[in-house]
Amino acid sequence: MAIRSETELYEPVKRYWEAQGYEVRGEVNHCDLVALRGDEAPVIVELKRTFNIPLLVQGIDRLSQTDRVYVAVEMPESGRAPHGAKWSDLTRLCRRLGLGLMTVRFYKRRKPAVHVLCDPAPYTPYKSRIKASRLIQEFRERSGDYNVGGSAQRKLVTAYREKAIECAYMLKTYGSLSPKRLRELTENPKVAALLQRNVYRWFERCSRGVYRLTPLGEQELEQYRYIWEPKFSSE
Repeated sequence: MAIRSETELYEPVKRYWEAQGYEVRGEVNHCDLVALRGDEAPVIVELKRTFNIPLLVQGIDRLSQTDRVYVAVEMPESGRAPHGAKWSDLTRLCRRLGLGLMTVRFYKRRKPAVHVLCDPAPYTPYKSRIKASRLIQEFRERSGDYNVGGSAQRKLVTAYREKAIECAYMLKTYGSLSPKRLRELTENPKVAALLQRNVYRWFERCSRGVYRLTPLGEQELEQYRYIWEPKFSSE
């Protein structure tokens, strides 16, 4: 049941914190909701109908007053997160910003349900050495910059595609070849696996241990002339 105003979030969120033993006040120094319990640091909750950038900006601003800042939004009937994201994505975003995330689900015949998806905590970034290594490897194995940043729904020229293009060029130039000969020509030690996987359906085995270029491979190789022609024309 979609709410009309963010003020409808106030009572359910207030009851949630009161059930935890907090005293709650609304609109304290421009904060939507403030909760206090004994000598603990105050809890601030900023309310919005849906998750958006202004809500995050408000939450970040409130971190100057306390480390215990939550943002609260309505959980829609569909249960889906806004902007085509997942709730796990939004939770991860809030954690990185040091914010907590709460949702309120409204029903026609029962009280709203409040859920805390994450609590605020200082964010310690985790860096994967394996992922970083793969990123650097992919960068270095590309021979040039053939993609425009921000491109969507178009074929990207990856290091793997470049290696497939090299194999396709050699097969078109020299005819059917063995993996061993292709490995020598392309200096790619993994050429046999590339041929066997045949991700783009460019290659086919024409006899035992010998491969050739498919019609699809010939057609698509021409599309990538701007990649292989400068590289091989000077040889």
